[in-house]
Amino acid sequence: MRKELTPKQIVQELDRYIVGQDAAKRAVAVAIRNRWRRQQLPGDIRQDVTPKNIIMIGPTGVGKTEIARRLAQLVGAPFLKIEATKYTEVGYHGRDVESMIRDLTEIAVGMIRQEQRGLVETKAKERVNERLLDLLLPQTTEWDVEDSEANEKRRRTREKFRARLEAGELEDRPVELNVEQKTAPLQIFGAMGGSEQMEMDLQNMFERIMPRQNQQRQLPVREARRVLLEQETEALIDRQVVTEKAVELTENEGMIFIDELDKVCGPPSTHGPDVSRQGVQRDMLPVVEGTTVNTRYGPVRTDHILFIAAGAFHVSKPSDLMPELQGRFPIRVELTDLKQGDFLRILTEPKHALTKQYAQLLGTEGVTIEFTRDGLEAVAEIAFEVNRTAQNIGARRLHTILERVVEEISFEAPDLPDKRLTIDGAYVRNRLADVLEKEDLSKFIL
Repeated sequence: MRKELTPKQIVQELDRYIVGQDAAKRAVAVAIRNRWRRQQLPGDIRQDVTPKNIIMIGPTGVGKTEIARRLAQLVGAPFLKIEATKYTEVGYHGRDVESMIRDLTEIAVGMIRQEQRGLVETKAKERVNERLLDLLLPQTTEWDVEDSEANEKRRRTREKFRARLEAGELEDRPVELNVEQKTAPLQIFGAMGGSEQMEMDLQNMFERIMPRQNQQRQLPVREARRVLLEQETEALIDRQVVTEKAVELTENEGMIFIDELDKVCGPPSTHGPDVSRQGVQRDMLPVVEGTTVNTRYGPVRTDHILFIAAGAFHVSKPSDLMPELQGRFPIRVELTDLKQGDFLRILTEPKHALTKQYAQLLGTEGVTIEFTRDGLEAVAEIAFEVNRTAQNIGARRLHTILERVVEEISFEAPDLPDKRLTIDGAYVRNRLADVLEKEDLSKFIL
């Protein structure tokens, strides 16, 4: 984690990508800073300081997921986004709630492995060069300690080949290489309806006992280098270190974003098994509260994982959650509907605003497009109006509208004689004229 980031700095960074929603940004900034504060405490009290989980309340497309995702990128934390509706009560077909911790741990392992790859990359490349030289100059006889002249000749030849290899002169030279063939994972137990934990245990067992198969292949040096670099990097990475660091990272800095939490709110079902509502809440409670989950990398404690839940809560409300689960999400922030001015800001202010993305994409074809102020205002006005009169999907509406606006330019881009184009208000309204005439705008534009 970048410990130097204060809450104000975190909010400033989020402001580069997300318009408005200051209350939500402040809440997550404080939650992240509290993690750093916890690490500064003495060990005896550190374990008792638990994260203050957050519920974000607001309609779709207003920035809930983006805030959490950008936050995780900002602090370098393992981040997992899941939908509450994908989980079922233990004992029923579907994913059990604990699988989110296993998935988060896998993400942490990938992050640590990538970090370790960077540490061993230089040494791995040196070993790859030596192996390529061995393949290019196969030794027919052992080095003879008594025949110094022959040995010196071999050394000179090897150094000549090393210079040519480093100069890129041997990239097309074929070499014989052993390539490991990975065994496909077994799917039979999942098809039989076995539990996820059983599948994981059996898969690990078969990975240990199944023999590794090697295949002799002839590859040019450029491809052999890629294969050898992967082999040498894996050989240099200490798997035990990766596992230990990944588990520690998951336990202390992991973040899980639970979307659609409102979909599992409400009273117990009166028609058959309560699979997707109260049952899921009951199973979620110990995970959020703090428990130990078995993963393929060992037990993982969930006490200090930060959970950020979100939902529109149109029909239900957070108070419809189980009281125990409510208590584990003490911070609640409401995100506001987007106004017309917000749409205009979204089109212009963020670092990677949609208009900038389209300009960059079309720039690859040599086409320069410029959005005028009245053109942007027209897009914002239409997006706001369609959301108001049809289904409100927030900022996602801009994707649909902008795609329609630039559709013809995108199609004709490679063959356009005039490579400089201006998108003004008249152009926008002309491209969307048939849309604006529709009584039910949502049926046409979506």
